[in-house]
Amino acid sequence: MRISVVDVGSNTVRLVVADAEGGVPLPVHTAKWRLRLSEQVTPGGPIPEKAVEQLVHAVAEASGTAARWGAAGPLAFATAVVRNAPNRQEVLHTVRTRTGVDLCTLPGEVEAELTFLGARRWMGWRSGPLALLDIGGGTLEVAFGRGRLPDFVASLPLGARRLTHEYFADDDPPSPEQLRALRRKVRHQLRDVAARIRWEGPRTAVATSRTFQQLGRLCGAAPGRRGPFVDREMRRSDLREAIRQLAALPAADRARLPGISAPRAAQSLAGAVVGHTAMKLTGLRSLTVCPWAIREGVLLRHIEDGPSWWAEVTRLNAEEAPAEPVPLRIATAST
Repeated sequence: MRISVVDVGSNTVRLVVADAEGGVPLPVHTAKWRLRLSEQVTPGGPIPEKAVEQLVHAVAEASGTAARWGAAGPLAFATAVVRNAPNRQEVLHTVRTRTGVDLCTLPGEVEAELTFLGARRWMGWRSGPLALLDIGGGTLEVAFGRGRLPDFVASLPLGARRLTHEYFADDDPPSPEQLRALRRKVRHQLRDVAARIRWEGPRTAVATSRTFQQLGRLCGAAPGRRGPFVDREMRRSDLREAIRQLAALPAADRARLPGISAPRAAQSLAGAVVGHTAMKLTGLRSLTVCPWAIREGVLLRHIEDGPSWWAEVTRLNAEEAPAEPVPLRIATAST
């Protein structure tokens, strides 16, 4: 069986086509389309018409690519950048109508559950009680569990893009006062969740998401070209030093640091502050950077529980959508 998943994130639309024989999603093809939706959408604002056009094109391309690789219609979801937009349902309905792909959004807590499942399967049962941190553009997901799915999840408005816009929009690099204000915000939001993680006493802690992967590389982890099976650890002390490096540079210069990409350079500092503060409050001295996250979690849930659970997700999204898609102008060849 060959299946595919499409993940609409704050910067990129990603496609994974995988073989599911033996209960393990083995990638056979990946592709991405860089949309940088986060640069076109202010936090809490609607997704503009031009961005919706780009999204429709990318999803259609992803669906066509999946079909060429022998996969059925993709399991397609959008994260916080679409979920939090006031015109979310209009956007989802437009994508469905014009591409035939049932793009949906997932509650932050469900994202955390699926990401935990991906991390659990990657780390294995020997990891024991497992804590998870996942920094996205709009939210931070935290989870803890002893089994296949987490016992506790939380989704907090501490995404790297969101906080960069709120705290670092005026100065580049930000002032020490702005950094302190951000730390206070993160500590306040994380206080209760961190207390729960400390109380649970995880044996293993993992970090997922592109933000953590890049920060891990900055902190000395092996580069991606060495493959997914290399152990990658990020220590809290190294992340503290990374914050000092990032805070001293404007965003354009951060992209010259190891692991930091140009599209994520601006939000890398906020992501590092969130990660370090979360580790400090939860008492975690190190994190394993895990290559499996929400996309693998979606594929695993589909393999292990069958297609009915995803059908229910898309049905609920479709029932909330407006009757007609949002009208969009189709660009002509002359534009």
